[in-house]
Amino acid sequence: MEDSTATATSSSSTHYFSIFTNYPLISAVTSFTIAQFIKLFTSWYRERRWDLKQLIGSGGMPSSHSATVTALAVAIGLQEGFGGSHFAIALILASVVMYDATGVRLHAGRQAEVLNQIVYELPAEHPLAESRPLRELLGHTPPQIVRELGEIMSTNRVLKESVVAGGMLGSATAVTGYLFFRIATS
Repeated sequence: MEDSTATATSSSSTHYFSIFTNYPLISAVTSFTIAQFIKLFTSWYRERRWDLKQLIGSGGMPSSHSATVTALAVAIGLQEGFGGSHFAIALILASVVMYDATGVRLHAGRQAEVLNQIVYELPAEHPLAESRPLRELLGHTPPQIVRELGEIMSTNRVLKESVVAGGMLGSATAVTGYLFFRIATS
């Protein structure tokens, strides 16, 4: 009886540590981290000051959301095959997140901008006049991206480029991680 309990405990603790060798998870987290650090440096380049909020904030170039879900989908495809159900789930998840990054969040940010303007124009004695402003930069449309790219372009194009850049970063991270794991385990 004691022998089977010890084996179960040993197996259980090994199972918990397997998260550190989960290639798709590592790829997704690494891609997210790289995207956030890139935002930190692009923010410094634009504004000549370090903005540590960029490490945890959303919006900006490249899209960390797109990088994360793309890395996850590509890593699952490389590890388990692109014809499996796990890849299909990851691909649909990535598509939904990237669609959200280019559409829904953009429009929510525009609505926040309009609502903030309405609140700003309220008389001082109105109960909502002192309310905290809503966050407007929910999607990937900061005006700094337009200046950074050096050309005037439509908001939708900037948004799509940010999402595409995140997707490319995620794919590159997943493939690099896959090659690294293959070399390390052979």
